[in-house]
Amino acid sequence: MNALKKENSDSEIVKTLIIIPAHNEELNIANVIREVRHYNPNCGILVVNDCSTDRTGNLARKMNVQVIDLPFNLGYGGAVQTGFKYATENDYAIGVLLDGDGQHDPKYVKELIKPIENGDSDVVIGSRFYTGNNQSFKLPFTKKIGIKLFSNIVNKITGKKYTDPTSGFQALNRKALMFFSRDNYPSDYPDADTIALLNFAGFRVLEIPVVMRERKFGTSMHNSLSIIYYIYKMFLSLFILMLRKKTIKKVKNEY
Repeated sequence: MNALKKENSDSEIVKTLIIIPAHNEELNIANVIREVRHYNPNCGILVVNDCSTDRTGNLARKMNVQVIDLPFNLGYGGAVQTGFKYATENDYAIGVLLDGDGQHDPKYVKELIKPIENGDSDVVIGSRFYTGNNQSFKLPFTKKIGIKLFSNIVNKITGKKYTDPTSGFQALNRKALMFFSRDNYPSDYPDADTIALLNFAGFRVLEIPVVMRERKFGTSMHNSLSIIYYIYKMFLSLFILMLRKKTIKKVKNEY
């Protein structure tokens, strides 16, 4: 199957799906969809409504985008993998992850997918800390320390340099989408461990600079307790990956 299948016979746009995992984002989701359409009118849009208790799913549906309503709260990882499965089953060549809280600026989507279209990368990460990047808002001190810590760990175990391995603003080609659509994606907090896994499996992972924004409405899924769990889980996940490194199969052509 051609990894760069066109949207239609009259278009030169690679068939791309923007995947928006969302849980209780009724105050943000409509504006996020408007911005995505403004900057990326040729891309498909999928909102994965992770069992929201508010109007997130209904508002997204009124915006005339594809919506998957999960019957149970699967968590961020489960919602993302649902989007990956939808993308592969519907023959998309590229999938772009974009959060439903408005922190990811859709104007960078074209920059994210460009290295994939050119055949230079399998996965592209939007980094807040890439060389020369002028980040528009300051992260909490504890989060910045955590990002630096996991960046150092990932760099050490992969032998490469990543400045923002915790960024959820990513583009993936069909090969990577299929890889994660199976049994290779964490169910709760996919993060630095997925970058390590991609490297171990032989994927080419690239960073580009992006500027992220502060959430306008609602609250983050990360509170003090979830941050503690996240740090514990990420250390454990990276440790297990190191033990499994030699058994992780390299990417094969059938992906």
